[in-house]
Amino acid sequence: MQQQAQHVHHGHEHAHAPAGWAMAARATLHCLTGCAIGEILGMVIGTALGWHNAPTMVLAIALAFAFGYALTLRGVLQAGVGFRTAFRVALAADTLSIAVMELIDNGVIALWPSAMDAQLSDALFWAALAASLALAFVVTTPLNRWMIARGKGHAVVHRYHG
Repeated sequence: MQQQAQHVHHGHEHAHAPAGWAMAARATLHCLTGCAIGEILGMVIGTALGWHNAPTMVLAIALAFAFGYALTLRGVLQAGVGFRTAFRVALAADTLSIAVMELIDNGVIALWPSAMDAQLSDALFWAALAASLALAFVVTTPLNRWMIARGKGHAVVHRYHG
């Protein structure tokens, strides 16, 4: 049985939700969904427009952050929170998680031989993307668990609808 984490800060006691692996995995999967949507959309757009690798990657990363934040924003807004507060919650909940995911994801693709030059119709494109997203999930889940245990990351979101 997990104990609820307690932290004392300047004489105030703060209780945080238990940070189990299941909660961390759900938070990571949530971020991964937004990242994957943005990554794929950015690559499709960049490829369709005939862009080179660098601008396509920049677009994919920007869209990964946008979709990651949008998924969290949608859930917090549905809980009846105003847009400004919901936007701040999304930034607090997802920024580090998405940044780590994007670093791992794009790092794998950049280092995988020929993956940067693979086209959407190539099996290599999809294999490298799947492997990079899977590795990003494995690396980011412990980070999310650590953040949730400290009342950060998706623990902030759970205060509104959890």
